[in-house]
Amino acid sequence: MEYVKTTSTPYDDVFRTLLNDCSPLILPVINEVFGTHYSGEEKIIFSPNEHFLNQQGGNEDGRITDTCFRIEGKESKKYHLECQSSTDNSMLIRFFEYDTQIALDQGEVKGNILTVTLPHSAVLFLRHRDLTPDSLRTRVVTPGGTVEYDIQVMKTQQYTLKEIFEKNLLFLLPFYIFSHETRFEEYETNKIKLGMLQEEYEEVKNHLEELLNQGVISEYTRCTIIDMSNKV
Repeated sequence: MEYVKTTSTPYDDVFRTLLNDCSPLILPVINEVFGTHYSGEEKIIFSPNEHFLNQQGGNEDGRITDTCFRIEGKESKKYHLECQSSTDNSMLIRFFEYDTQIALDQGEVKGNILTVTLPHSAVLFLRHRDLTPDSLRTRVVTPGGTVEYDIQVMKTQQYTLKEIFEKNLLFLLPFYIFSHETRFEEYETNKIKLGMLQEEYEEVKNHLEELLNQGVISEYTRCTIIDMSNKV
């Protein structure tokens, strides 16, 4: 099976910048997607996002994952997240390749047994349709039986600004503009509607200012969210 490698896009860069520079923002997203209860005080440890996959002929192909990290709290868990503008047929293949390579990187051999632990995986869809699934599934048929596991799906367009702030999903703010995508042409010709959009983003800035004053976020985080929103 083959797939075409994707090139970096503005939203890819925004996704990685937020993860690297404002990593605590990802914890509420993890809670929302996986039903966990991280407090925000946990330690996030990132793994290299380039993995070398063996190809036919003995060559190695370096491919970039969006991010892989470990959260150290009451227990240690590995996560693998990807950001996608929409679904594509190659995505499940990529996830399986990356997940197994991530597992092998930290595999452990004891006696004659190799133990590998697959990460908890999820994809952040910036666009979705009615047929976009709520989860993806990988089925591995082994000589010892069949194993299945789910890749969780988060659809950013489903979240209103109110929900984003209520659930502290500030990580999603730069991608909120995708919820207006179908009205872009209208904004170009209707100054009143464009003004309403601009007012909405002024509201976002005011909310972020309030969170800064309350000590919930830092000045750096506030500025980064605003800068990344402009980049998308």
